[in-house]
Amino acid sequence: MLSVLVVADPGQPSRRVSRIRTRLEAELERVLTAPVAVRVRTELIRIDPDDTLDVSDVKRLSTEYEDVEIVMVVTEIPRHRGGRPLVAEVLASDDVAVVSLPTLGAGATNGRLLRVLVSCARQMRAAPAEDEARHGIAWARWRGCAENANRLLQAHRLTGGARTVFGMVLANDPWRIVPKLSSALAAAAAAGAFGVFYNSIWQMSAVLSPLRLAVISGLAIIVIVGWLLIGNRLWDRPRYASLTEVILLYNLSTVLTLLLCVLALYASLVVIILLSGLIVIDPDFMSSVLGSEARFSNYVDIAVLSASLGTVAGALGSSFDSDADIRMLTHGQRERQRVNTAE
Repeated sequence: MLSVLVVADPGQPSRRVSRIRTRLEAELERVLTAPVAVRVRTELIRIDPDDTLDVSDVKRLSTEYEDVEIVMVVTEIPRHRGGRPLVAEVLASDDVAVVSLPTLGAGATNGRLLRVLVSCARQMRAAPAEDEARHGIAWARWRGCAENANRLLQAHRLTGGARTVFGMVLANDPWRIVPKLSSALAAAAAAGAFGVFYNSIWQMSAVLSPLRLAVISGLAIIVIVGWLLIGNRLWDRPRYASLTEVILLYNLSTVLTLLLCVLALYASLVVIILLSGLIVIDPDFMSSVLGSEARFSNYVDIAVLSASLGTVAGALGSSFDSDADIRMLTHGQRERQRVNTAE
């Protein structure tokens, strides 16, 4: 029986690997023509001070199991080599394969991760070449490494880079982060509620064009994203010149993650204020204030303008609910945890 150990980072990597474990066993048995037992281990893989994965840590974990012949690592760390996203790497001297989950993209299915893991096993065990058609990777290509006998699965610089950024956003779990902004939502809702009770805001929203309301909303969202980014020190700076490109990916994914979170917060705020307005504001009273018949669109305009003002006025003094939430938000924050653990 061929024993395979898959070590996955906590969070999305571990969840994705657990979902495909049974299918991975079946595919490996078919490709390697031998009975296979796949074990899944959730472990935060440490990185060395030079930002390389600590492979010795993975090898140590493999000794806790009997007769492990293939070790594969699934990490949330975005990896690069020669300016190209490094989807996977087979470390020939250590008999370990490393797969970078973000490089698979935000729309990556479990089947894509399965194909990459099977492809890594084929590289490690030199499976028959005729099986390449079934397990070939159309968007990436295996290459040899000039410095050693390692095998590299790399994607195209442009399409692979964009895929990696969106994959990093998905790995940040933006929808799990939104509840961590509950204090910001409460503060913004309290400030935005004034729009329901002050008819000057009703009149202002009625005369503003849809384009101007959209611009005001966009500026409000940009302001709160910038505040959360700067106020919580989420903008990473490269410690070494060689890391500039990787840190750029980190910062892009952080901005997009925050943008998705704030958009969700803003949409929630608009819905809350709209429902409040429909309940509190009598249509006849609004008609007398506006000097024209009140329509549903007037309620929507009030909600949009009030949400924008509330976001800026109420949420600027807000932050994430705890330091732990900040540390788990972005790749850069989580990688600092890895280095600190190693130190």
